Amino acid sequence: MAQTTLNVQGMTCGHCKSAVTNALKELEGVKNVEVDLQAGKANVEYEEGKVSEESMKEAVEDQGYDVV
Repeated sequence: MAQTTLNVQGMTCGHCKSAVTNALKELEGVKNVEVDLQAGKANVEYEEGKVSEESMKEAVEDQGYDVV
């Protein structure tokens, strides 16, 4: 199991947190997601080889947020 932290800009409320969490959890290979709204970070636990950090970034950006 691997872990990564995505720096997400644009999250301001609980809906934002839910949107990012759900977008990441829908990806095959993602096992756990913890979004810290205050810090603007999403900690993701995932299976290497099943999902890439690039696809995680795209999933978050598709929800209207920026990953830096």
